[in-house]
Amino acid sequence: METYKVAVLEDAKKVAFYEAEKKAPASKQVLVKIDSCAICTLEQRVYSGVMKKYPFAGGHEVAGIVEAIGEHVTGVEPGDKVAVRLLNSCGECYYCRNGHENLCVTSFIAETQECAMGPGGFSEYMMVNAADVYKMADDIDLSYAALSEPVACCVHSVRNGKIELGDDVVVIGNGIMGAIHIQLAKLRGARVIACELDEKRLEVAKKIGADIVINSGITDPVDEVKKLTDGRGADVVFCTVPAAALAKQAVDMTGKVGRTVFYTSFHPDNPIEISPNKIHSSEQIITGTVNPQKKDFLIATKLLSARLIDVSGLISEKIPLEALDSAMEKALLPDTYRIIVQP
Repeated sequence: METYKVAVLEDAKKVAFYEAEKKAPASKQVLVKIDSCAICTLEQRVYSGVMKKYPFAGGHEVAGIVEAIGEHVTGVEPGDKVAVRLLNSCGECYYCRNGHENLCVTSFIAETQECAMGPGGFSEYMMVNAADVYKMADDIDLSYAALSEPVACCVHSVRNGKIELGDDVVVIGNGIMGAIHIQLAKLRGARVIACELDEKRLEVAKKIGADIVINSGITDPVDEVKKLTDGRGADVVFCTVPAAALAKQAVDMTGKVGRTVFYTSFHPDNPIEISPNKIHSSEQIITGTVNPQKKDFLIATKLLSARLIDVSGLISEKIPLEALDSAMEKALLPDTYRIIVQP
């Protein structure tokens, strides 16, 4: 029996390696040899003990090479480079049937390993449904392809923001999600203003295309955005930082008929004060964005394959699977973008 390694979080800050049986794919399945898996917030929370889901086979931002396919798989062939979509939906609830599968009432991260619950990307192989495998360009660096999922999340956010040519767009926060928002907004033809406390991240924002950067620790960002827009406020504001005070800033710096998008979840979920009359009289729209749809994931893989966005500077380090505990510790550091784990 041929086996492969799967990294499993058995408890807070406790990583173990299990052996899983390597099987042949069924009719509509694909066996993927994993090349790269990025560490996301979900895995960080389980590793640190904030979320207690043990044993947990983490890793849901995955790219690899097709090793084998089932007899009825037609979209990919052995040897193809692929990204894997691991956020599933039921297909039966009201939202799935209405084209909003990202809001599925029973959505979950697919479980690809028999040895433990969880998406299972911190592994040498995974078995997935053919519908969840997206072919990438032959010459793409698979560590970049592993970021298809976070790019897809930002694609969905930008689509919700409804950016138009020439819009003034503010991105609050320039972590990895803010950085991707900046690039997508530039592709939509916007003038992009980045707000961030960290000077190093403001430098990154400049390099990836931000037209104007504001150090919000030195300058009041609401006042500065209004100055830059002749007092109007921004057309679209994306808040990518989970802080209620910044959510309030996002609302306040948005102009008439503007859109405020809360990209991130907020912990703790503190309320903010909003003037109902301001919303009424300005026709301002406040919305959220959660999880990518299948269309968003497809768009993300196309953008990455065509090199229309650059994620090379958003990978802080590549670390072997055997050193997953070290990789997790580095991912928790505040100045880290994405850590890539490689078997």
